[in-house]
Amino acid sequence: MADELATRVRDALRAVPDFPQPGVLFRDITPLLAASNLFPRVVAWLAEQCEGHGADRVACIESRGFLFGAPLAERLGLPLALIRKPGKLPYRKVSESYTLEYGVGTIEMHVDALAPGERVLVVDDLIATGGTAAASCVLVERLGGVVAGCCFVVELDALGGRSRLDGRAVHTLLRFD
Repeated sequence: MADELATRVRDALRAVPDFPQPGVLFRDITPLLAASNLFPRVVAWLAEQCEGHGADRVACIESRGFLFGAPLAERLGLPLALIRKPGKLPYRKVSESYTLEYGVGTIEMHVDALAPGERVLVVDDLIATGGTAAASCVLVERLGGVVAGCCFVVELDALGGRSRLDGRAVHTLLRFD
C-alpha cells in the first residue's frame, strides 16, 4: 500500500527547475494538496508511521510543514508547536541558524512552545540537505524536549539530509535518488 501511495504522490508532484535559484530542482507539492483523494491518505500514512513513537506534541516547520503537521497533530490528538522563520513569532523565542542547499536560514520557536521532557515529532514536507530539520531538532532539545522522530513526505537522497539527523527515527513516504 505504501508503494502505491508513494507512486501516486510521485505522480502528483511537479518538478520546477531553477527555483528558487538556478541549479535547484524544486519539488512542488501544490498538486498533491489539490488532490483531495490523495492528501488525506498521505496524512494517514504519516500518522501510521508516528503512532508508535510515544509523542506528546507535533512541531511543524514553516511553511509547507504546517500543511502536513496540523492535520497530523489533529489525527494523533496531539498539541501543535510552530517552527517559524525570523520575525513571524510575536513572543519571546529561541533561534537556530543552519545551511541549506542554496544559502543560510534561521528558524525560531517560542520559548514556551513545549514543556521540558515532552517527546516531539518534527514534521516537514520535504528533507533535502537536512539543515532545517537538524536545526529544528536542536531547537526542540534546547527547549528541553526530546525528538521522538522526524516525518517527511519527500526525501531527496542525493543531498544526504538524513545523515544530519543523528540517528533519529526518520520516516519518508517518497524518496528521490
